[in-house]
Amino acid sequence: MSERANASVIPFKVDDETEEGVLAGPPAENQAQNPSQNPGERLYMAEAVRMAEAIVFASAEPVSEKQLAARLPDRINIAVAMAELQQIYERRGVNLVRVGDAWAFRTAGDLAFLMSRDTVQQRKLSRAALEVLAIIAYHQPVTRAEIEDIRGVETSKGTLDTLMETEWVKMRGRRRTPGRPVTYGTTDIFLDHFALEEIRDLPGMEELKGAGLLSGRMPSNFSIPLPPADPDALTDDEDPLTDIDLEELGLLTPRVEED
Repeated sequence: MSERANASVIPFKVDDETEEGVLAGPPAENQAQNPSQNPGERLYMAEAVRMAEAIVFASAEPVSEKQLAARLPDRINIAVAMAELQQIYERRGVNLVRVGDAWAFRTAGDLAFLMSRDTVQQRKLSRAALEVLAIIAYHQPVTRAEIEDIRGVETSKGTLDTLMETEWVKMRGRRRTPGRPVTYGTTDIFLDHFALEEIRDLPGMEELKGAGLLSGRMPSNFSIPLPPADPDALTDDEDPLTDIDLEELGLLTPRVEED
């Protein structure tokens, strides 16, 4: 009898425990280095990575992990899949980068000079606008009155309007104080423009001094606040903006009720 006749076929099975461990647990590097991983599991994850690549590549805006989770197969650990995809693109001409809670493809930093002739020259921000932007980034959530208190001078409405037109700054909510002033904070577009994964990646005082952006003769009590871990989360003394608030601020067209 031939060897083929004596051979038996043993189908593999992806059990719940193993599947959960691979698809929702170990880091991407462990999966890549685990040759004993079930072929079915590897194929399942590889296909999910391909799908994530297609989704992010086709999107004009960074794609959030929530959006990815809604479109990828069930039981896929989004963080693991994106870490694997990020590793694939690590040495390529474009890199997969994290922007807040979203992902996007960007030209590799060392190849940015190749795009210089195609970039659009943007108008430079005034010194006042840069000061206000820095205050909002580090002190958010912050009101206009608080910005003026920090700067020591009045801040024109046009400066804040300019920063919101760039989409680097947004209105967050209203402070629970008399007058209910609007609070301001930064956006994911701000993070993307300045190549920051999260707002806490802003340079600290020592980094600013090393770059020559702070005087060496700063007051002894001078400090730079640590931005919030989640800049989108409202604080205890903030209320969310309602439709009525947006109408008052001119950000929403008033509704016309028919008789």
